[in-house]
Amino acid sequence: MRIALLTYSTKPRGGVVHTLALAEALARQGADVTVWSLGRGGDDAFFRKVDPAVTVRIVPFAARDGEDVGDRILRSITVLGDAFRHGDYDIVHAQDCISANAVGTCIRTIHHLDQFTTPALAACHERAVVEPTARICVSAAVAAEVRDGWGLEPTVIPNGVDSARFEQAATDVAARRRWAEELGEYVLAVGGIEPRKGSLDLVEAHARLAVRRPDLRLVFAGGETLFDYRDYRAEFDRRCDELGVRPLILGTVADDELPSLVAQATVFAFLSTKEGFGLAAMEALAAGVPVVARDLPVLREVFGNAVTFASTHTEMADALGAPTDAERRERGHALARAHSWDDAACAHLDFYAEHARAS
Repeated sequence: MRIALLTYSTKPRGGVVHTLALAEALARQGADVTVWSLGRGGDDAFFRKVDPAVTVRIVPFAARDGEDVGDRILRSITVLGDAFRHGDYDIVHAQDCISANAVGTCIRTIHHLDQFTTPALAACHERAVVEPTARICVSAAVAAEVRDGWGLEPTVIPNGVDSARFEQAATDVAARRRWAEELGEYVLAVGGIEPRKGSLDLVEAHARLAVRRPDLRLVFAGGETLFDYRDYRAEFDRRCDELGVRPLILGTVADDELPSLVAQATVFAFLSTKEGFGLAAMEALAAGVPVVARDLPVLREVFGNAVTFASTHTEMADALGAPTDAERRERGHALARAHSWDDAACAHLDFYAEHARAS
């Protein structure tokens, strides 16, 4: 079976991480897998090495001065679509709105649903939900949103987690010491400064926490995005100044350094306002780090009693500063280990075979 997985970027965003891990797991099951993506900013490879059993196709995508977000997304669709050839594959599986629009007839994984105010982007989002021939969601909560919004019935296949990688990082004393010496004790958030990640709420919570834990630093890692969050970042900076919060913003962290950064964290903050699964939080659980998550139905579904949920800034602060719960830590380990990429790949192969029979 010749499978094409398509994603929109080579950078370390959640959907891209998912695509590469799934591709490698499919290849371990004997599938012939090719990953397609746009090479933004001159990239000719992904943010990490990819198993050579997976074929990689990077389509050049040059930056244009003065291009707004909407035009860049529409051009992304055109460039990727012009390069891709359907006839080379038995299964075409798009992992996001851009690639689903680019290739047309496909299977689509809907990680989460977005809301766009620009008519052209709203139309792209709509097409990427309704036009695929079949849909996968990584959680039942997102599948329910699709069912309620469009009357469609996606199949739920949860994410896998590279649990062993983050468990090993927890035992890497030298790598963890480097972060401890540089950062001290810290609250970690992964995903950059953006509305969907609840970055402003984390600043508000940290300001309350700092009253009793002034030694506990606030650290952000990651942040690659297609969207323009300058106004949100300006509000973030303004509020940090007002509250006296001095976060350390690391930007994109090298893939081989991220597990030890996560493993050394005192607590992992996962205050997203919208998620499909929560892979970064699951990786933190694998590393034995307590997680504080926003109280969302999808996160209740995925994490159950393995994390601490909070809704208000005060609740968030209290949870971030709470002592480590050994029983919860063990539940987190067990939950992360239960999510295997090989299991996810087998479920995808079954789905592909059924889809091929029905087509």
